[in-house]
Amino acid sequence: MLKGVTGLAAMLAMVMLPAWAGLASAFGAARADAPASTASKSASAQDLSGRVVNPFELAAGMPLVLIFVRTDCPISNRYAPTIQALSQKYAGQAVLMLVYPDKSETPQNIEKHLREYGYKNVALRDPVQDLVKLSRVEITPEAAVFNGKGELIYHGRVDNWYKEFGHARPAPTTHELDDAIQAALTSGLPVPASTSGVGCYISDLK
Repeated sequence: MLKGVTGLAAMLAMVMLPAWAGLASAFGAARADAPASTASKSASAQDLSGRVVNPFELAAGMPLVLIFVRTDCPISNRYAPTIQALSQKYAGQAVLMLVYPDKSETPQNIEKHLREYGYKNVALRDPVQDLVKLSRVEITPEAAVFNGKGELIYHGRVDNWYKEFGHARPAPTTHELDDAIQAALTSGLPVPASTSGVGCYISDLK
């Protein structure tokens, strides 16, 4: 009798295992997707007046592009024309914001930086690096693209202009950020979903 019960239990386990595996896989996928949209609801940064803001609320349901820059990063500064061109290209379709993740960056320095490089974008300070963590970035310049649901669909370099620090191509041959914004506008997923960037490491990153 005991042997029969043991055999029945083994058969049930064999039948149920694929179902449990599928359930676990689905649950894992849900957990992987959940942080992006859920975290975006509580994401916070500071505007240059010190007011706490949520960039996703400012985007009002449009795709949101966060571009991480520093005032003292030469590669980041060389991308200013590219960032401005993308901002103009997608005006009214997506919201492109500059994020300054350095904890020591002052609003005065940021305002000066915006004037010097002709930026018209909304600029945010991220002193607690909430947006850095949400966007999974490590250097400047890197970008994060969120679709209208607040889901992260791309993070990484703007394009492949730089091979490595100090060595740039005459012109980029791939345009990952542009492609990712296009994907966000069409409810698609960009390929690749992430790339490694070249630039200045974000300080105090944990």
